[in-house]
Amino acid sequence: MTSSNEISRIIGIESSGMRLDQAAAQLFPEYSRARLQQWIKDGELKMDGQQVRGKDKVLGGEQLTLNKPAEALSSHEPEKLALDIVYEDEAIIVINKPVGLVVHPAAGNYTGTLLNGLLSRYPELKSLPRAGIVHRLDKDTSGLMVVARTLEAHQDLVAQLQERSVKRVYDAIVQGVLTAGGTVNAPIGRHPVNRQKRAVNPSGPDSRDAVTHYRIKDRFRSFTHLQCMLETGRTHQIRVHLSHIGYPIVGDPVYGGRMKPPKGAAPELLAFLQSFKRQALHARALGLQHPVTGDYKEWETPLPEDMKQLLRLLDQDRE
Repeated sequence: MTSSNEISRIIGIESSGMRLDQAAAQLFPEYSRARLQQWIKDGELKMDGQQVRGKDKVLGGEQLTLNKPAEALSSHEPEKLALDIVYEDEAIIVINKPVGLVVHPAAGNYTGTLLNGLLSRYPELKSLPRAGIVHRLDKDTSGLMVVARTLEAHQDLVAQLQERSVKRVYDAIVQGVLTAGGTVNAPIGRHPVNRQKRAVNPSGPDSRDAVTHYRIKDRFRSFTHLQCMLETGRTHQIRVHLSHIGYPIVGDPVYGGRMKPPKGAAPELLAFLQSFKRQALHARALGLQHPVTGDYKEWETPLPEDMKQLLRLLDQDRE
């Protein structure tokens, strides 16, 4: 921190050779790449105190200073929303996000988002980047998220995410029967053809390393209940990685492919699988160092009812 309106971060040596805008996107994941590029052009984001171009290459070790990071949230109106608060204190809020709630306003979803609800309940978040939101869950993924209440907590949480020290554990129900757990270590970037999708794309210009660990919780006739642990937090990471290894998440409308129910399955299971229109993915556990006290804290939240019911029906089918 250099002043209340500036954030300074050091480019890591591992970013050597990258374009400045790419390195900035890794250092400031709470902002979109387009916004960072604009700030570079406007001189709001400087390297070693100098105005530079987004395409300039970095060596590693340079200091990036971002001026006035608080986003113009004026268009994001506070809205009263029912929020499931798992924990809160003066520095952080932990939320259990329901299925169907969009985290941040974007094209097609300017109201009714988690951000709108946070601004209503915690007006002080208006002065923070993205109203204190430091990581996201997809609209139809449920589970735990942490939100910062102060700029200091925000910077601390972003640093923990970059250092990969935040524990994020997910439950996923996938198509196919795995024989063992494992790790997917495969870079993810934009899909080369469909710009709305992500893909394992090692040579893509915006690809970034992505690591997902998974282990088996239960096996069924044609499905597996997995526990996944994120080491990195790329957009759609678990969904892309599991689809990449041939075990897409049940109900995933983007990466799921065609549903293959078990032969001779009961009509109730078949009907439920047909009606399951969202990825069966839930952020069950979250662990981090508290930004103020430094104590390690961890929270868990049970599976939502639709995933519980799916597991019950798969268990009956196995019997």
